[in-house]
Amino acid sequence: MRRTRYPEKAMPPTPQAVVFDFDGIIVDSEPAHYRAFQVVLEPRGLGYAWDRYIDYYMGLDDRDGFREAFRAAGQEVGQDELEELIAAKHAAFEGEMAVGLDPIPGAVDCVRRLREVFPLAVCSGALRGEVLPTLEGLGIAAAFRTVVSAEDVAHSKPDPASYRLAVERLGADLKRDLEPGACVAIEDTPTGAASARDAGLLVIGLDPQGAGPEGAHRTVRSLDELTAENL
Repeated sequence: MRRTRYPEKAMPPTPQAVVFDFDGIIVDSEPAHYRAFQVVLEPRGLGYAWDRYIDYYMGLDDRDGFREAFRAAGQEVGQDELEELIAAKHAAFEGEMAVGLDPIPGAVDCVRRLREVFPLAVCSGALRGEVLPTLEGLGIAAAFRTVVSAEDVAHSKPDPASYRLAVERLGADLKRDLEPGACVAIEDTPTGAASARDAGLLVIGLDPQGAGPEGAHRTVRSLDELTAENL
């Protein structure tokens, strides 16, 4: 597939807020999500390889992840069955959380560093019951003024609804309107970058290889690079 090249775009002189993705930005949870999906899908003959998860499923919330798995097999999933699948996957993921999820290198320090200057939010396609306990376990839950999770929107990333809601909620908490174009999102997937861009935010991509994600205005190799001064 041919990659679309997006030019770098200058960050605002003083960003009004910073919005963190969760999976892949704060915590290394994608392998755990993959295993939890397979626990539910493989008995139904709908399992798939890790590479396919990376290429097609990563960045989708549980609803769209299951819908896509059924669609790929030429099947449909009803709303009642979908809710049962999501509950089963969440139970499997809780087992993964009990073992422990590793933070992305530099994530905790980055959050603590930026919270001293900017209001922060989390915008995630994960369930609230997965996001909040992890943030609390890392000792950074209080750093975020709001958390937008999968339950808060009807459509997952790349739809821009979740980022629009994050900016709206941050503005309500701050008791002032925020300009999306003066807010910065930190993302690691093309679907997340597209969601933030279409909501009007500027996007900093995280990629240790320095190549992506596609759609980011700027890319860093490590969260250690993000400081209030260079943001």
